[in-house]
Amino acid sequence: MRSERPPMENAAGLTFRDATDADVDALVALIESAYRGDASRVGWTTEADILQGQRTDSEGVLHVIKAPDARLLTVERDGRVVACCQLEHRGTHAYFGMFAVSPALQGAGLGKTVIAEAERRARADWGVTEMHMTVISVRDDLIAWYERRGYRRTGEMTPFPYGDERFGIPQRDDLRFELLVKPLV
Repeated sequence: MRSERPPMENAAGLTFRDATDADVDALVALIESAYRGDASRVGWTTEADILQGQRTDSEGVLHVIKAPDARLLTVERDGRVVACCQLEHRGTHAYFGMFAVSPALQGAGLGKTVIAEAERRARADWGVTEMHMTVISVRDDLIAWYERRGYRRTGEMTPFPYGDERFGIPQRDDLRFELLVKPLV
């Protein structure tokens, strides 16, 4: 069950809140800018060399916002959306996805702050004991970043959905998703 919580501001001037329908356009723009196209090359999380096309769309973002066991945690600074992540309650664990930080703000610790708050909320709101995520297995730099935050590679792979352009247009034929897991204690 979704529990509505008021926005929370932290010491860094960030406001954390659940996304609403009114945020869809800003969130799609943020997610696209963090992963695809030339704009994404400003940051280090770009997938532009391995995937072309879209990363998400309004329908996908709205689906997460409306899902009863999920939330799209939205992060604002000075009234502007600067980061987001999906949290989904899946029994004893939560799923973490759709993580994006504005490329201009990457590398300054914002991502660490967002993931720590996401983990805190998953524990507090749902009582889960693990966080799960999937990462494209060839994204060694991104996987290493998550490992430094306590996530471990499981070796469990799922196929990339080749032919489904909602996930992008692959530029290589060796893409798979690897499950990463972190105990939340």
